[in-house]
Amino acid sequence: MPRIEPIPWNELSDAQRGMMEAGGETGAYTMTLPLQILAYADHDHVPDTDRHPNFPNHLLDARLLELLRIRSGQLGGCEPCMGSRKHGSITDGDVACLRAPEDRPELTDREERALEFLDLLATDHFSIDDDTYRRLAEVFTTAEIIELGTTCGGMIGTHRFIHTLDPLGDQAPVITYDPAQIGVTWDELHVPTS
Repeated sequence: MPRIEPIPWNELSDAQRGMMEAGGETGAYTMTLPLQILAYADHDHVPDTDRHPNFPNHLLDARLLELLRIRSGQLGGCEPCMGSRKHGSITDGDVACLRAPEDRPELTDREERALEFLDLLATDHFSIDDDTYRRLAEVFTTAEIIELGTTCGGMIGTHRFIHTLDPLGDQAPVITYDPAQIGVTWDELHVPTS
């Protein structure tokens, strides 16, 4: 059984079941089990707390998301993200010590555990085990754990990709600007002329 029990099929909303059934019919989904787990984070309400500008509909608070965003930037080598601050509560001291969250007594339990999770997901996801999820469940709801995981996963991949683009580099671009390349496929751009 998965580490997080899937929402039973009959407990999913009509919209969730419909989306999963439609995906199964088109071949987009070969099984619904992962989607039944991810469905915990499907919500319409936004908590009445401080919101992060990049994640306005998130269940997680803005400070936590900003700590995760910056740490993910550090792990992925994304210089623009490491250097920018999108929430006023983040100090240079916070950022300097993100490499060792256990050494920051001012971090909350939620912040420390979320940062530990992000580090494991980015560097050794095979070590994430039952105890990891038990520790998260002590301070996060299941919906928050799902959002934490999907958000960290997206951040890690995006920051690594941006690093490969070398956005602050001083060399000439490898691929130069071409307005014909915006929003098109290779086949669309290379239509044979008769």
